[in-house]
Amino acid sequence: MSKQQENQVPQMVRYAIIGCGLIAHKHALALQQTPEAKLVACCSSDRADAQRFADQYGLEAFDTYEDLLTSPAVDAVSLCTPSGLHTPQALQALAAGKHVFMEKPMSLTLKEADELIDAQEKSPCKVGIISQFRFAPAVQEIRRAIDLGAFGHIVSGSLQMKYYRSAEYYASGAWRGTWDMDGGGALMNQGIHGIDIFRYLMGPAKNLTGYARTLTHDIQVEDSAVAILDFESGALGTIEGSTTCFPGYPRRFEICGDKGSVILEEDAIISWDLPIPCQLPVGQAAANVASSDPMAISFEGHLRQYINFTRAILFDEPLLADVWAGRQPLEIILAIYASSKAGKSVDMKEFMR
Repeated sequence: MSKQQENQVPQMVRYAIIGCGLIAHKHALALQQTPEAKLVACCSSDRADAQRFADQYGLEAFDTYEDLLTSPAVDAVSLCTPSGLHTPQALQALAAGKHVFMEKPMSLTLKEADELIDAQEKSPCKVGIISQFRFAPAVQEIRRAIDLGAFGHIVSGSLQMKYYRSAEYYASGAWRGTWDMDGGGALMNQGIHGIDIFRYLMGPAKNLTGYARTLTHDIQVEDSAVAILDFESGALGTIEGSTTCFPGYPRRFEICGDKGSVILEEDAIISWDLPIPCQLPVGQAAANVASSDPMAISFEGHLRQYINFTRAILFDEPLLADVWAGRQPLEIILAIYASSKAGKSVDMKEFMR
């Protein structure tokens, strides 16, 4: 092969998936369609699960995470493990010189989050946080309208996440519904994607008052929560999160300004009352509704994010969801928990870095 031919060979990021549960299949499907990326390996705490996953996707299954991190055939790891393992495993990967793409939440505490941020800033490797709904065309269209000032002065925002999870769901993994490994419930696990988008669109909050309760499930963490937020912009907002609202309803955002308003359900804009035209269909039924089934989502959001992350590695393109973005929903969630525990409003400066 000539030098010129070698230069024409596309660069490739070789990924390994860590944790071979249900969400890992979304990652595998997304990687199969990501240009300049290849899924080459996997590992799991259960060796048999790893081998089944490897056989299904034509991969190498490693016995341990530590063995995988020593492999020169792996450039990046995708962490699909229980939440409490995300930061420790990410730190291990960075120390081994691997890029890290990780499921939410990136950390369970702000101390952990800051440790990961500091490690990433000292490393040449990238860290991306799964926030796939940021990449949804509907969310980006609303973001465009905000940036153009189409809402005028945004006065209020509401986020409703009235989900349902059965007792069987929590029993399906010993880590589910625990503080040590889940880090929280309806907000930290199920609600973090919605809170991430809410923060992305509404901006930072000055203070909030929150209530978190365990009402119907036999779990350590909350299955019901509400919060009132006072945003730095002057807008007011509310968050509702639940895993006990049978049968479960689509996630709903309402953002209202003095010149116009928008309603978003999951990935569908159902109302667009703004002075500029919407570049997407309006009024269609939402898809990717995981209100009662956490796997009832497509892998398209993951695909868009894998493309962004892969190009960030290869060409240093900006990451839409980096470690700093991963910290933002944690600030709100942990502030709600703190407010509920203390029985009073909290100043968000205590949770920001």
